[in-house]
Amino acid sequence: MQQEAEVGGEALEVWIDQDLCTGDGICAQYAPEVFELDIDGLAYVKSPEDELLQDKGATVPVPLPLLMDVVDSARECPGDCIHVRRVSDRVEVYGPDAE
Repeated sequence: MQQEAEVGGEALEVWIDQDLCTGDGICAQYAPEVFELDIDGLAYVKSPEDELLQDKGATVPVPLPLLMDVVDSARECPGDCIHVRRVSDRVEVYGPDAE
């Protein structure tokens, strides 16, 4: 089982706001284990079992080895639609709504 990323001892999860997704696919280039473009041209998160999660607001844990790839995806995303937050209090730590 893959270890999940933590910030300050807190587990992290990631989700994509498809309403803002531009379909550039940068996220899937950085972290194809976490993100994938679907036939609708939008990016979605993938479960640890490699299942595309298409429910609005679906989240997946951020795997520790992929933390920087997921963070880079959030930073480089032209749609500002990738949100990385702490699981415990749902505070965004990377992405457009991060402090």
